[in-house]
Amino acid sequence: MYLGVEQSISNRRWVGPSLEVERQALTLNQQADLPLPLCHVMARLGVTPQEADDFLNPTLRATMSDPKTMKDCTLAAEIILGAVQARERIAIFADYDVDGGTSAALLFDFFAHFSIAPTLYVPDRIKEGYGPNPKAMQALAATHDLIICVDCGTLAHDALEAATAADVVVLDHHLGGETLPIAKAVVNPNRQDETGDLAHLCAAAVVFMILIEAARLMREAGQTPPNLIKFLDLVALGTVADVAPLVGVNRAFVRQGLKIMGQRKRLGLNALSDVARLDTTPSAYHLGYVLGPRINAGGRIGKADLGARLLCCTNPHEAAAMADKLEELNTERRSVEASVRLAAMEQAEVRGLTYPLAWAAQDGWHPGVVGIVASRLKEKTNRPSVVIGFDGDIGKGSARSVNGIDLGAAIQELVRDGYIEKGGGHKMAAGLSLTRAQLEPAMEKLGQLLEAQGAGELGPADLRVDGTLMPGGATLQLIEQLDQAGPFGAGASAPRFAFPDCTIAFAKPVGEAHLKVTLSDGFGTKLDAICFGAFDGPLGAALSNAQGSKMHIVGRLEINTWGGRSRPQLRIEDASPS
Repeated sequence: MYLGVEQSISNRRWVGPSLEVERQALTLNQQADLPLPLCHVMARLGVTPQEADDFLNPTLRATMSDPKTMKDCTLAAEIILGAVQARERIAIFADYDVDGGTSAALLFDFFAHFSIAPTLYVPDRIKEGYGPNPKAMQALAATHDLIICVDCGTLAHDALEAATAADVVVLDHHLGGETLPIAKAVVNPNRQDETGDLAHLCAAAVVFMILIEAARLMREAGQTPPNLIKFLDLVALGTVADVAPLVGVNRAFVRQGLKIMGQRKRLGLNALSDVARLDTTPSAYHLGYVLGPRINAGGRIGKADLGARLLCCTNPHEAAAMADKLEELNTERRSVEASVRLAAMEQAEVRGLTYPLAWAAQDGWHPGVVGIVASRLKEKTNRPSVVIGFDGDIGKGSARSVNGIDLGAAIQELVRDGYIEKGGGHKMAAGLSLTRAQLEPAMEKLGQLLEAQGAGELGPADLRVDGTLMPGGATLQLIEQLDQAGPFGAGASAPRFAFPDCTIAFAKPVGEAHLKVTLSDGFGTKLDAICFGAFDGPLGAALSNAQGSKMHIVGRLEINTWGGRSRPQLRIEDASPS
């Protein structure tokens, strides 16, 4: 227990740093001469004093492996450049999510350097499902010389066999099977014969590595490649939206990609940012929770290729129209998701939240929202989660995992042993299809597989805290220093601090569900705070009624800029009477 909080207002137990993290933080503080709150975050992320400077200033040069270490990488780059040289007809078959869209847009940007406009094909989620299918691949092969499958294809043996009239290259990151499909090249850091050193890359990052290798080959041949650095906004977006762990080169991809995005050079992202009313410098949060869901909306409940086409759009009027449509679809998606989420949460709670797996299934749930609902279920329960929608006897579902639990491997084991019809993915996310008769046995077996990996050991109500601060310690300088340890996301959660014994000096509702709060240390120093969705749970009433009283508060620090003035702000996540 941290600060003695066994059961907070939100019914959570607060858990502080381990003794090992505390010791490492003190060592960092003494040897690297960094603020102790920053040292607590870095220690939790496993950074040593010797690594501190490189960690705070990540570069692609220092963190990126040689692309040639991936099998078929050079071969794939040679095939792509050969198609350029021969002016071949090229098709890109992409998944319908953000990672697929950004992967496709990367290739479109690359080919645009040579004045080549490939054909884009994104399968319909409802009619065709995930990945290449024989009918689509056969049709593409009849009119194209080269088909590049991005963010899909590693398990599509039958579909790729149907594309006999064209060369096929697969650029993917989903867990591979024992055999590879028939293709000219299969580049995937999660192939069974790979080392696993780059297993954390999303598909967009894999595509970027291929393009780096292609650029190297071009320079060797005396040619001038495109400036790939300007493509990093797409890599950052794909990395965050696909919940790839923000460690190693992924941190550098996102850090540098956010800088590129801040230059507002990509028309599609600018248009989408405008309709989303994003008027600040983008952060990893905005990629995952503002831009990503809107790009995904086309593939979930609208036209599947809309997000990918927006990302590579070069006409401002077309970009604005597509962004408006995605905003409309995203609003519709939220409405559909809300009803499914409530029903799924009720099911999971009835089953109990101490089981290693949280799952829910029901007739008629839209396949386009089950992945989002699985993410929400995972966040609430701190368990790997599966949500399945049935249409007749067949259910299609999505699964999301927590850090340290390899969901993709478990799903693949279910396929191998006949528990489900189809399935695949990676460590943090997977998809599956099964019959009604398979549902209960499959979920029982999946729970056992995940429990063997350690799922369920952390209580669903546990709230991790990095350390304590007082309102006077929450300075703009500290927040900027904490940001240097980012970007934060999967595999590297954002810093969370406790503010003990703070007086609730002011509390006022904002909008329909939020609460504006002012914290005081009792010595004249105050800190602005905001609790989003406060009145969706017990926090709103508790904090409102506590004006003048002391409480322990937990939250994440951020910079609030308004009217040209910046000041520290705490985003409250939980509270407990002191």
